[in-house]
Amino acid sequence: MKRQCKIAALVLALVMSLSLCLVACGESGEVMYVTIAKGDMVISYAEVAVEDEDGDGALTINDALLAAHDKYYDGGADGFGSAQTEYGLSMTKLWGDESGVYGYTLNNTSVMTDLTEPVKAGDHIYAYVYTDLTTWSDSFCYFDKVTAEVSAGETLTLTLSSAGYDEAWNPITVPVEGAKILVDGADSGIVTDAEGKATVTLSDKGEVIISASNDAMVMVPPVCAVTVK
Repeated sequence: MKRQCKIAALVLALVMSLSLCLVACGESGEVMYVTIAKGDMVISYAEVAVEDEDGDGALTINDALLAAHDKYYDGGADGFGSAQTEYGLSMTKLWGDESGVYGYTLNNTSVMTDLTEPVKAGDHIYAYVYTDLTTWSDSFCYFDKVTAEVSAGETLTLTLSSAGYDEAWNPITVPVEGAKILVDGADSGIVTDAEGKATVTLSDKGEVIISASNDAMVMVPPVCAVTVK
């Protein structure tokens, strides 16, 4: 009887150890943040633990997007696809969309390579589906702050810019005037000035997402994740 109890206790200990290992493994990976837009944002500065999902020996944009779909997309990683093309490792599916016309940035900067671009803890990966398939006028827009922390009732000033190119196809940024500031998707009644600046007062404690829209242009919506203390 004693021997049976010892065996049972040993089995229980092994099960508990395995459970702890599984929990620990589930929490492993470098923490990064992913935003995905299909016209509107479907996830906004969403936290993901990124591991070497594709087994290429490095943490890349491809891994981050796989991890984000696996965690947030209804259907998991099946919502994302990538394949080798003449341009390198390229997206073939994003949030279930298979149009084949996508863009992506790393920390609000265009990536000049492919999905194998290395990423690290704290990085922000933004991937989006082009919506204007006629004139390709979608403009990637971003605030000067991706995150912010303010006290309730305190003002927050953001500057909104659009990424583009000059006549010689050199990358440039221009301020976005007249954009409506959205707080958790709702129109705040505030618009950006000629310098792209807008000042917002947040009254309620918690986590909010600030974005923007503009009837005068096709915007890839900007994102600023704000903690209101």
